[in-house]
Amino acid sequence: MTDNLHRRIRAVLVHCEILSDAWDSEDLAELRLLAVSADLHIADVLSCRREGPDPRFYIGSGKIDELKALVASGEAELVVFNNHLSPAQERNISSAVGCKIIDRTALILEIFAQRARTYEGKLQVELAQLKYSATRLVRGWTHLERQKGGFGLRGGPGEKQLELDRRELNGRIFAINNELERVKNQRESGRKSRRKNEIPVLSLAGYTNAGKSTLFNRLTGAGVYAADQLFATLDPTLRRFDLPSGGSVVFADTVGFIRHLPHDLVAAFRATLQETRDANLILHVTDCCDDRMEDNIAQVNAVLDEIGAGEVPQLMVYNKIDLAEGLEPHAERDGTGRPTGVFVSAATGEGIDLLLEIVTELVRKNIVELRLLLPPELAGRIRSDLYELRSVVSEECTDDGMCVVNIKLPRTSFNQLDKKYGFSLSGFVVREQ
Repeated sequence: MTDNLHRRIRAVLVHCEILSDAWDSEDLAELRLLAVSADLHIADVLSCRREGPDPRFYIGSGKIDELKALVASGEAELVVFNNHLSPAQERNISSAVGCKIIDRTALILEIFAQRARTYEGKLQVELAQLKYSATRLVRGWTHLERQKGGFGLRGGPGEKQLELDRRELNGRIFAINNELERVKNQRESGRKSRRKNEIPVLSLAGYTNAGKSTLFNRLTGAGVYAADQLFATLDPTLRRFDLPSGGSVVFADTVGFIRHLPHDLVAAFRATLQETRDANLILHVTDCCDDRMEDNIAQVNAVLDEIGAGEVPQLMVYNKIDLAEGLEPHAERDGTGRPTGVFVSAATGEGIDLLLEIVTELVRKNIVELRLLLPPELAGRIRSDLYELRSVVSEECTDDGMCVVNIKLPRTSFNQLDKKYGFSLSGFVVREQ
């Protein structure tokens, strides 16, 4: 064993397959990857199957004895459950086994904390950690039952330590939310600038470790950190790129997704993932050599739906063809001739020129040019939004007060306006150009 391994935390992994739940044995392989990504040394693994979780120990008292023996024999300092544990279960297992216990959510939060580099990313991770910790305050530790006297900021007479901790935690959550709102407004200014300059945004989304950052680097030469590990990239990176056939786009690389991604994490990173929600086109990157490719695609689409990006046009990018025997770069199209997928290798560069051709084709198709006839009672509100998007080409008014507006804008922006108004702008189209 190397000196480096001696310095790493030794952990026992526990995977309990609940027959009535969506967990399956394949998730154990992902837990191993998560542990490696958190720089843990895996001392041993305990697997079991149950009809349902045990209320006290989750895995039952018999398996607890087995876990205690594995911790002792492996000299483990940590036990990581691949399941969600209640605060009481965490405390009970820790007391029985004699070491620190964390669940899958806490492990993912730890990885995010290690990977966050930007100010916004660190704030978002801290917010998710605090929300997670808030559920652990209730009867979590005996020191929280002590009473503390005093006045003012030190708490009222007889106020429990638990109440002080909760007040301090809630205060920090409030402060972080305010700061994130400020950072969000700064990001929104950047988005408005790109919209005004009519620069399409192409967001790279996909299951973690599918090769998004490698593809991003291949396309833009950005030098974003990329590694064969989960959540190698956390903070969003945007780079402007000039297409070979003319015109510019902005590529956005964001955090990868994973099965059973904690809901609080999705909520905390909603501002970051807004780059995906507001994109003109999503490049959905997937590992075409992964046996669970279809399931991974479904997991990513579920998160995209959750953040409001489910209706943004997608182009599937089937990556890592260099690892598949006999697979060459090629494009797939639907019955209308629209490109739906491209097979590439971000590592070797195979198919990248084809991908850029398809991207150029889709970006051009994504531009809507329409002539609208707006009634007086709606013209002011709609025209204001259209001018803010810099999409008005020309306009004129008729003798009866109607407003004729010629517009040119990305289809995604047009669809977003439809949602905002609650009615379709298509109903006011005079003719499509």
